[in-house]
Amino acid sequence: MKPEVVRLGIIGLGNMGRHHVDTVLNDRVPGCELTAVCDSNPVKQSVGKGLPFYTRSSDLIRSGKVDAVLIATPHYSHTPIGIEALEAGLHVLVEKPLSVHKADCLRLLATPRQKSQVFAVMLNQRTDPYYQTIRRMVQDGELGRIHRIHWTITDWFRSQAYYDSSSWRATWEGEGGGVLLNQSVHNLDLFQWIFGMPHKVHAVCSLARYHYIEVEDEVSAIFQYYDGTTATFITSTGEAPGVNRLEVIGDMGRLVKEGNRLSFHRNQVSSSDYIRSTPEGYLTPPVEIRNIDIPDHGEQHTGIIKNFVGAILRDDKLLSPANDGIHAVELINAMILSSMHQSIVELPIQAAVYEKTLQNLIFNSHFHKTVSPYQGGFGNYLQKSST
Repeated sequence: MKPEVVRLGIIGLGNMGRHHVDTVLNDRVPGCELTAVCDSNPVKQSVGKGLPFYTRSSDLIRSGKVDAVLIATPHYSHTPIGIEALEAGLHVLVEKPLSVHKADCLRLLATPRQKSQVFAVMLNQRTDPYYQTIRRMVQDGELGRIHRIHWTITDWFRSQAYYDSSSWRATWEGEGGGVLLNQSVHNLDLFQWIFGMPHKVHAVCSLARYHYIEVEDEVSAIFQYYDGTTATFITSTGEAPGVNRLEVIGDMGRLVKEGNRLSFHRNQVSSSDYIRSTPEGYLTPPVEIRNIDIPDHGEQHTGIIKNFVGAILRDDKLLSPANDGIHAVELINAMILSSMHQSIVELPIQAAVYEKTLQNLIFNSHFHKTVSPYQGGFGNYLQKSST
């Protein structure tokens, strides 16, 4: 019998964990009750507003007080905590990324579980109607055959104060990567969700170009597909003002998403047909411009939690099942491998090869970090907290 309410425990009370606590405690997720919280730092007990508090994730998982957990801890711990929670029979929602590298993703996804257990990953930008519309248009063939994709995402700006705020941030040992794994994992998930996985990757990952860190803060990459489609992907946390512009070129025209605008310059005749049939040497096909009106960017994190709870209570279809989380991680791993070896990397990658590469980066690191308590404001979805 399905429960009437999902008893949720949140593990990890950093920026995102506190945001999720606030979401559930303010009744933004119907059918969900926050019943326990956990953080290794006992100072954060007050975040739970008097709820049962644990400093060990194992104790919360085995407390009997929760049916499900939301894991919002530093990246490397997603795999061991997720495995333990699944083995305990709990439903699991893991913050992005699913894991740091493909090998850990595979270990987590291989954990035996009951068919009734719900396992999801926080890929919240899948709730955005802009990207849902783009995906539908691509999959329905409105653009015809896709020739080229170009995505520049340089509006992930972060200051040195951001990186200095936590000991684990922007280190190979603590975080496992930089802009790709922390920020652009969202965009890379959307990329493969809309267009599928490429066949080859060639990337230049600039380490510490803008910040005193040891991981990448700027990336330029080229993706190749079996059908000849090519794509460029550019991202940075050091450019200001930044831009987020996705351009998709197909036989039937150009689709552009930038900021709060989505427009389709639609060819009245497919470019391939026009090339073969027109007697003109210079004129392009006639075009009609359609501006697509979309009211907002969806429910984001709250929407994913609602979907997760709905899957537990009513068997709703998951928008971001855990199995999907491995794809963006593999793309990230391939991009870093390509940059490290200055070569084109074919997908799928060998998980053990990247895991060994990462272990070598950690072993050979001489980076020394000074942590400074963060005093500034928070991002667009986070509220400033004194804890």
